[in-house]
Amino acid sequence: MTDDLSWMVKGIVDNVPGARHAVVLSADGISKGATDGLTSGGIKDIAAAMASMQSLSKATARFAGPVMDWRWNQTLVEFEDGWILVTEAGRGAYLAAAAAPDVDLQAISFRMQRLVARLGDHLTSAPRVSGAAVAVDAKLVEDETAGGRGSVLPELDKAVAGVQGARHAVLLGTDGLLRGTTSGIGKDMADVISAAMSGMVAYSRATAPFAGGLYATWRQTLVEFEHGWVFLIPAGPEAYLAASAEHHCDIEEFLSRLEDVVPALNAASAPQTGTVGYA
Repeated sequence: MTDDLSWMVKGIVDNVPGARHAVVLSADGISKGATDGLTSGGIKDIAAAMASMQSLSKATARFAGPVMDWRWNQTLVEFEDGWILVTEAGRGAYLAAAAAPDVDLQAISFRMQRLVARLGDHLTSAPRVSGAAVAVDAKLVEDETAGGRGSVLPELDKAVAGVQGARHAVLLGTDGLLRGTTSGIGKDMADVISAAMSGMVAYSRATAPFAGGLYATWRQTLVEFEHGWVFLIPAGPEAYLAASAEHHCDIEEFLSRLEDVVPALNAASAPQTGTVGYA
């Protein structure tokens, strides 16, 4: 990599209304270029959090769909007063941008992809390009239901069944413990997702300073793969919902349906207290 690519990332902030910061990061947490207004210490903290978050994001690829080969496209983190977008910028490198809540996401994503193409001439490895459509692996389909069923929540099943392209949903507590799933996912897969998502919540929140707003209220994290979506949202004060969908799914509709059933989910999955009697 070159020593400083700040002159290149500056174009994102200069050309996209609402864009706040941009930075090129190596996978080991070294900045290769950043816009003005970020301290070196802040960049190091952001890099460490994002590197860990991307590792967890990629670990959820099979949750998005049982494909033999997959490609991670981007991760988006939404806060009350801003967005963070992260995409690959070559082998072992990421391009991250922060923006105001009213930014045009398509515009900033387009500008980031243009920059990624240009960065290919300045990084040791050019970014990968999209290939042909990936094929489904029958063995991975079986793996989705391995380990038997977990605790199925009918409310989740109803929300998934009501949206075309919706795949799975998992409810987990803030303690990382699994509270329930849809009926189409096995316990082994649900346990893997619960572990990955617990870490993703922590690292998503750790990126809040980069978003550049006054508040750090995390709203959601979305991971886009070439074959589908994985997303994570709060489900009350002590729970989170992780869900997956095919690429053509109406994500806003799916999220709306999941949010609508949150009160029922918390009531149905709340730990029981009191003395248990035996006959």
